[in-house]
Amino acid sequence: MQESKRQKQIAALLNEEMNGIFRRLGLNMMDGGMVSISGVKVTPDLLEARFYLSFFQVNDAEAAQKRIEERHHEIKKELAAAVRHQLRNIPVLKFYADDTLDHVFKMEELFKKIEEERKQKPE
Repeated sequence: MQESKRQKQIAALLNEEMNGIFRRLGLNMMDGGMVSISGVKVTPDLLEARFYLSFFQVNDAEAAQKRIEERHHEIKKELAAAVRHQLRNIPVLKFYADDTLDHVFKMEELFKKIEEERKQKPE
């Protein structure tokens, strides 16, 4: 289903504000790595916002995600203060690990392997 213009606007607003909140709360740097929000999707009824988190060189991504979810109340409070004039209701916040980078690295490795096999194979 196609995202509406309003969904996209709210997702962009939430993404921008949430990045600032992560910086202020120190959630963007964890376990020797970086945590960033790679995407935000808002449900059509605007009641739920799904944040996709990208973990770069974080030792334990699951623990980092759990730490973020434990601070859910504090994050939502900060977000509510930041967008109180733009939104009537603050959506339910859900956090998901975005493993797109992992897939990209795996695909690159596969392509390198295929290329090496081609070079070794006599024609």
